[in-house]
Amino acid sequence: MAATALRTIVPIALLAGIGFGSRRLGILKDGDTRVLSAYVYYFALPALLLANISETRFDDETLRFMAAGIIPVLVVFFLYMAISWIFALSRNTAYLMTLSTIFGSWGFFGIPFVMFAFPTPEAERLASLSLASIAVASVTISITLLEYFRLERTPLWRGLFIVIRKLVRNPLIIFIALGLIVALSGIRIPYVIQKPIHMLGSTTSTVAIFLLGAFLYGRKYTRLDYALRLSALKVIFLPAIAMLVVHLLQLAEPHRSIIVLMHAMPVALSLIVLSERYDFNKEIFASLILITSVAAGIYLNLWLLILGYR
Repeated sequence: MAATALRTIVPIALLAGIGFGSRRLGILKDGDTRVLSAYVYYFALPALLLANISETRFDDETLRFMAAGIIPVLVVFFLYMAISWIFALSRNTAYLMTLSTIFGSWGFFGIPFVMFAFPTPEAERLASLSLASIAVASVTISITLLEYFRLERTPLWRGLFIVIRKLVRNPLIIFIALGLIVALSGIRIPYVIQKPIHMLGSTTSTVAIFLLGAFLYGRKYTRLDYALRLSALKVIFLPAIAMLVVHLLQLAEPHRSIIVLMHAMPVALSLIVLSERYDFNKEIFASLILITSVAAGIYLNLWLLILGYR
């Protein structure tokens, strides 16, 4: 367990520390982090998804694995909606709870952590596949909620049209779909194309963790006590549901552990962009990202301990 903790905490701390230091020393400016974020979001991460999903064989085990990614998100969503209806919670509170729980940093933090914890090509493939399944459900629900928060009086059909238009333009959704098409059709991507795709995707982990450190510098963090309570939903409640789901679906290792870990990942950096665009609890999400990201090295290794890695 100590070796696993060192394999995960030390690389992440060093890379994030270098990113933080680059901002502190003035080497990178605020606009520079936007460029890095765009590179990961539009190029490196889509390439990683395409490379790994397109090479996946969709057998019974793979389908159960992907179901284990989707089901916890749906359980949380419908549970929160039921609770908000029963206890007459405000829409702001219900949506805040939902987004805080289901919108994780699967690509920017999850894939690097899994690759450090399980340093094998199979683990990277499973992390990408879990991202694909979780993201489809989480991104769809999150964008839908944010659109209806902003467009309170918009007719249902108009809101659905806006949500669908945004989803079909999302690079993660596009490359997940493209990877699935390639895999299910049996098309083989030529080596001269596949190789640069793998090279581009392999930069995801390093740049994403570096970017996390750069992002954390210079932000205004407020309502930390409230954000700390909300963070329990993300780091305890959702992975606990995922642990129950993988048990019911009888997943083997390392499939079981990777699904639980991916559901436990910190709140995503991209949620800051979305919260600013929709003017929805920007300060709270910044604090949530700070708390869950800084504490991730500890609580994710505790989940590894619970999962049996000693």
